[in-house]
Amino acid sequence: MRLPIECGGLPSVVTRKATGDLDGDGSPETVVAARCDAGSGTPPSGLYVLAGGRDTGPRVVATLVEPALKQSVGELAVRDRTITATLLGYSSAAVPSCCPDEQERVKWLWEGGKFVRGAQAEALGA
Repeated sequence: MRLPIECGGLPSVVTRKATGDLDGDGSPETVVAARCDAGSGTPPSGLYVLAGGRDTGPRVVATLVEPALKQSVGELAVRDRTITATLLGYSSAAVPSCCPDEQERVKWLWEGGKFVRGAQAEALGA
C-alpha cells in the first residue's frame, strides 16, 4: 500500500504501528507513523489511519500528522478507541535535524465521523 508521503525517490518506512477498533464498528483500524528512509538525521513523519474492508486492501482514511509539520512520532498506542502519540519537533531551524528538542503528547478520538485532536494529560508524580 502506498502512503501519501513524498520522498523524492527514496523509499518510505513505517516506524511505528498500532491497531484497534477506533470508530466502534467492530473492525480494527491501523495507525502507522511513516517517514522517508533518508539514512541520516530525523526525517519528519506522517501519521496515518488505515482501514480496509473484507474485499479491499488497506487504504488511508485519515492523515493525523502531515510530514510538512516537520515532526517525528515517538511513542504510538491505540487503547480504548483513543490514539495517543508523542510528537517530537524543533524549537527553531538552528536545532540539528538529528536531535529534536521539543516533545508534545497528543491524542485523537473518533467523534462525529472524524478524528478530533486533543492534548494528552501529563502524568503526575515521579
